[in-house]
Amino acid sequence: MKQIDIPYGRGTVSVCADPKLAQWDVIRPSFEPALEDSKRLFHKAVRHPLGTKPLREIVKPSDRVVIATSDGTRPVPNKQLIPWLLEELPVSPDQVTVLIGTGTHRPNTKREIVEMFGEDLVRRVRIVNHDAFSETQNEQVGKTANGTTVFLNKEYLNVDVRIALGFIEPHFFAGFSGGPKAVAPGVASIETIFRLHRAELIADPNSTWGVLHENPLHREIRECVALCPPDFLLNLTLNAEKKISGYYAGDLSLAHAKGCADVKASAMVPVETPFPLVVTSNSGFPLDQNLYQTVKGISAAARIAQDGGTILVASACSDGVPDHGNFAALMREGHTPADVIESVYAREPILDQWQAQILSGILNRVNVKVYTEMNKDEVRACKLQVIPDLNKAIHDHLKSRDTHVAVLPDGPLAIPYLKN
Repeated sequence: MKQIDIPYGRGTVSVCADPKLAQWDVIRPSFEPALEDSKRLFHKAVRHPLGTKPLREIVKPSDRVVIATSDGTRPVPNKQLIPWLLEELPVSPDQVTVLIGTGTHRPNTKREIVEMFGEDLVRRVRIVNHDAFSETQNEQVGKTANGTTVFLNKEYLNVDVRIALGFIEPHFFAGFSGGPKAVAPGVASIETIFRLHRAELIADPNSTWGVLHENPLHREIRECVALCPPDFLLNLTLNAEKKISGYYAGDLSLAHAKGCADVKASAMVPVETPFPLVVTSNSGFPLDQNLYQTVKGISAAARIAQDGGTILVASACSDGVPDHGNFAALMREGHTPADVIESVYAREPILDQWQAQILSGILNRVNVKVYTEMNKDEVRACKLQVIPDLNKAIHDHLKSRDTHVAVLPDGPLAIPYLKN
């Protein structure tokens, strides 16, 4: 019997893949190995960037610098990267602000900030949370051709040099993370974020995993960010152990495009036919902190699930649904997933409607059951089913030895797709 370890919270949960019971297909990306000398290669990347001057030539000793980076729901190793960045900057730490791009997420707590950045860095530089809902923190910089009014954080705007830090992985409606997403939605206002996540963009079939140029949502993001682009991009890729496997530094478009091409080659996995049962995760901590983020792992699995099939997802959800935002309330709308989608289109845009729209669309087609630590009634209220034992749930769905089961141990880090 083969044992497959699936990331779950800060640990793993094991799936017993007995070949006597079913046909098991384990689908994993072809992860690159961790960089052996990540610090040396970091400095090499920022000193020999794509399409722009080296970072130390962009920044002058008198400049004020902002580093826009990801919040605690993303596995960006800020504790390593930002001290290395400071070594490249010809300015003192008090000229640098680290802006946590929370988008619509809650602000990171003081304890989380120390965990993300380390006590030494917290003492050395100013670190602030973005607030998308603030009427004073964000400033209008212009409009896109489609009429999106773009408001960005003043901490990002009112400096001499802007650096965007991020992590590239396939994204379930923006195509890929990283790149311009550090700015919008990262440090954009809620008004701008609502426009970027409007229902018609989310519903477009090209607003999906691994699609950039034909993706209308990604195009709108790029147009927003072009109004005040970062002067330097530093993106990275991670392997299954969340160790750094690559750096992409320099011009926003060129560096991000190169990173996306490499990630697509390793993370997008073709399969022949859809599966009646798909077992997945949300890649463990920090991505599986809540049910809202877990929609990403569910969405990846849904790409290869048969109509009427079942997805079993293991996600710790230590932060619950979570409590903030409207995702839980939206998922409680009406009696069916179709009622949720109807509600999204019928009302003015509200926070988290995009996640509810995507999950409800999946639930219209397949059954989704969750193995989790979070409150079971809250899971059921979101029109999802709860499983107390992952292996028992798997075995309960096996009809014969000919049943084909797909296992996605890495969750949304591996994006399967049907060849035809």
